[in-house]
Amino acid sequence: MSTIVTTPDADEPCAYCGSHVFDHDPVCVRDCEDDCGSPTYFCNHACLAAYIDERDLATGDACAWTPDDGDRC
Repeated sequence: MSTIVTTPDADEPCAYCGSHVFDHDPVCVRDCEDDCGSPTYFCNHACLAAYIDERDLATGDACAWTPDDGDRC
C-alpha cells in the first residue's frame, strides 16, 4: 500500500479547532483501513486526541489487559 506525501497549504486548518496547522506542531493522519484516502491535518497532538475521543474512534480498537491475565497484547 503506497501513498503520496504532499505538504499542505500554509493556511491549512486543523480538523478539530480550525487553527492554521503550521502555527503549531502539525500532525497528519490517514485512514488506511479505507484506502489511505486524503490526509487529515491537526495543529497538535492534543487536537488529534480530542478529535479521537469525541468520536470514540479508539473504542474497541485496542486489546484488553488485566494484571491477572498472563497473556500480553
